[in-house]
Amino acid sequence: MNIEVKNSLKPIDYKESMKFLEKRVNDVLLGKKSELLWVLEHKKVFTAGARYNKSEILDKNIKIINTNRGGKITLHAPGQKVIYFVLNLNNRKKNIRLFINNIENCIINILKEYEIKSFSDKKNIGIWVKNKNKIKKIAAIGIRVKKWIAYHGFSLNVSNDLNDYKKIIPCGLKNKNVINMKSLTSKKTDNIEKIIIDEFLNTFL
Repeated sequence: MNIEVKNSLKPIDYKESMKFLEKRVNDVLLGKKSELLWVLEHKKVFTAGARYNKSEILDKNIKIINTNRGGKITLHAPGQKVIYFVLNLNNRKKNIRLFINNIENCIINILKEYEIKSFSDKKNIGIWVKNKNKIKKIAAIGIRVKKWIAYHGFSLNVSNDLNDYKKIIPCGLKNKNVINMKSLTSKKTDNIEKIIIDEFLNTFL
């Protein structure tokens, strides 16, 4: 299996990234292109997955972009790493739960590199940390599977401004706070793209 790795240094427009992903899914299905791992950041954008509810939008003035990934409403913004992928599960085990478990373990291992202890939750998808006796979300996961091609991905809060999360109920979870790595570690995150890429390839190659 061959996974092409893209690491974009400049912010990528959300809608443009979706067009690119959709095309790549079809190309992988047809055997025209290899699988993909794409690490990037977006300018501030609120996106709504297939299961979101309008009541989760607290600030009615914000613009929402609907997307076909799973999950609910979330925020992408500078300082948050977004990890998109296109992976062919026809060449792996056709087991969605196992696939999500592998993504969760990949994120947990990334955070371990920065001495951040994190965990998954069977009831609430994503990766969580315990901070000041509260459970807080540090990474969100949203995927779609088309003919056993899995795509979209996960986002990891590194140094993003968390205030904009107050405009929504992130991932539809009331009374659950969000947090970023900057709040939890003194270690520099300048090399995080490399850590993400290495852990992802170690998990899925």
